[in-house]
Amino acid sequence: MRDAIVMVHDVSKIYRLGTAEVPALCDVSLDIRRGEFLSIAGPSGSGKTTLLNLIGCIDTPTSGSVIVDGKDTRGLSERALTALRLQRIGFVFQTFNLVQVLSVWQNVEFPLLLKGGLSRKERDTRVRALLDAVGLTRYARHRPSELSGGQRQRVAVARALVTGPALVLADEPTANLDSRTGETIVDLMKKMNARDGTTFIFSTHDPRVMAHATDVVRIADGQVVEREATERAVAARGA
Repeated sequence: MRDAIVMVHDVSKIYRLGTAEVPALCDVSLDIRRGEFLSIAGPSGSGKTTLLNLIGCIDTPTSGSVIVDGKDTRGLSERALTALRLQRIGFVFQTFNLVQVLSVWQNVEFPLLLKGGLSRKERDTRVRALLDAVGLTRYARHRPSELSGGQRQRVAVARALVTGPALVLADEPTANLDSRTGETIVDLMKKMNARDGTTFIFSTHDPRVMAHATDVVRIADGQVVEREATERAVAARGA
């Protein structure tokens, strides 16, 4: 697919626990177009997080290929994989992965410092805008340990979006949020998707979040069992 930002071809992932082998994904193939707002749905243990980790270059497949933004990740060095993640991908982890010794502001700013190329003023403008968007301006100087689970989730979302990545991967982005805050986060992601053409791939159990997707990919027992366009996508394509 020429306009695909992600191409997953015949991918399997097997984890080894001692002498036991635990299959997480089995012969998964999936192409995702630039600008999609795609949901991966399935029960716990179905392979959703594993698939996101492979696309996000955090893990490597046992077999098959994962091509991200035109780059076959099988042939990339650790340095190149790190650069691809930093320059092109934002990740919202289910476990937040915030740096505990840094403030909320510093956590959100951190990817900008790693990426480089921005002045202090430009970094401040971006961080302030994202903290305002997720409703955490007043908590900018707090440490993660001083926040609730929902607040930490919002910090993780702001950190993922602050670099303006081409691709955002979100593992249950609204799992720790009340319904109103969850809607705010989804609206923010939809705005970036519409305005900047940012591709979003997110796993979720929440049917309200799923309803905002362009396509829903359903996974069970490590395999893709269905891909369907949502009513939103069908209406947009028919317009």
